[in-house]
Amino acid sequence: MAYASLHDRLRGPIAKDLKKDLGIKNTYALPRIEKVVVNVGINKSKMDSKEMHQYVIDSLAQITGQKPVVTKARVAISNFKTREGMVVGAMVTLRGKQMEEFLDRLISYSLPRIRDFRGVTTNFDGHGNYAIGIQDHSIFPEVPLPDAKQIFGLQVQITTTTDSDKEAKVLLKAIGMPFKKEAKETNEEKEKKEKAEALQVAKEEAEEGQKEEEGQEEKEANSEPEPEPENSPPEST
Repeated sequence: MAYASLHDRLRGPIAKDLKKDLGIKNTYALPRIEKVVVNVGINKSKMDSKEMHQYVIDSLAQITGQKPVVTKARVAISNFKTREGMVVGAMVTLRGKQMEEFLDRLISYSLPRIRDFRGVTTNFDGHGNYAIGIQDHSIFPEVPLPDAKQIFGLQVQITTTTDSDKEAKVLLKAIGMPFKKEAKETNEEKEKKEKAEALQVAKEEAEEGQKEEEGQEEKEANSEPEPEPENSPPEST
């Protein structure tokens, strides 16, 4: 069976699932992914050399398939040791088919390569946009295995056409975004838990009642009247 690309799935089964889940009949009213921004912050202390700057730019171009734009500081900030015009990062804005191909590779190949991966968080920004932080860029198979000093992190910002976090989550889940599973107890598990708690409470009450009965018996035994002394003969006068 041939692999269906994300481009084809978005216009086929994913659109049908979204109509069913969101209750939207018009195909053009469905939420869509507008753009994906991939950006890297260049740390002055660790990535100050020109060779490292060039390596970041080349790696980002290999990962996204598009030439990055170098971002420079607009204002000098002494606390961060930045001067006006200093290179502080690199970014790529993806749209259209290139964006869909990048997301397809990210979800299908790159994220599962993260060590001890258990899913991504479900924290949206309140306006239907979602961001993923990646600490190691070498999870992308397009990049040759780097040295330990060359590893850098990046952020993937996904912008959707909806302002609803709920609709955006349904959209990303439909395209295969591996969100962390929320721990939910089934009705059977809840019933078992409630029965076990009720049995424990009944057992504790029975033990307390038995202790009270034993204490009452002891009290009654200790409070028995002492035997009266036998009548002594009257004293002689």
